[in-house]
Amino acid sequence: MNDTSCQLYLISPLDVGGSFPDHLREALEAGPVAAFQFRVKDVDQQEAARLAEPLKAICDEFDVAFIVNDDVALARQLGADGVHLGQGDESLKNARDTLGLDVQIGITCHDSRHLAMEAGEGGANYVAFGAFFPTATKVTHHKPELDLLQWWSEMMEIPCVAIGGITPENCQPLIDAGADFLAVCGAVWSDPAGPAAAVRKFIDIMDDRPAD
Repeated sequence: MNDTSCQLYLISPLDVGGSFPDHLREALEAGPVAAFQFRVKDVDQQEAARLAEPLKAICDEFDVAFIVNDDVALARQLGADGVHLGQGDESLKNARDTLGLDVQIGITCHDSRHLAMEAGEGGANYVAFGAFFPTATKVTHHKPELDLLQWWSEMMEIPCVAIGGITPENCQPLIDAGADFLAVCGAVWSDPAGPAAAVRKFIDIMDDRPAD
């Protein structure tokens, strides 16, 4: 079983312009945060790179892994620490061939043990399961049960990420079931008290987890 404590994995809102770099810095200062996923839609690679570069610099400053969603070419251009791929994105093999062995590759596996096993056998660095709760971040058609996290953590060394509508109020069962990372978006960036307060709420809960 993977016995590392659960860690926070932040996912960006779709709008990362304007004052968002300041919000990211606030969140990371309140950390520790393990990773930040850069996720934008409907912008070309040049614009995506322009938006990503200051965010990557902040992540580098705080030693937080900078992960690009969906776009292997952008991850390579930025020198990102990793890329996260959905089932409809570029293949794991092609991404690995392009990015090399040192770059982390995560795979969305929805609620499927089969897809997760395939990803693990194919050399993924982590698998992501979800959505565990209703989410406004993206349209979802999969609702995994907690026993999926427990099964994976008992069977496999590769870390698993829980995603989808996760808040400080509902995350404890995911932690208890064996999630290595909680992927969080709206609960941090939309918190009325600000991202730093939201991160501290999650960290306080994770720090209270009993040792395995």
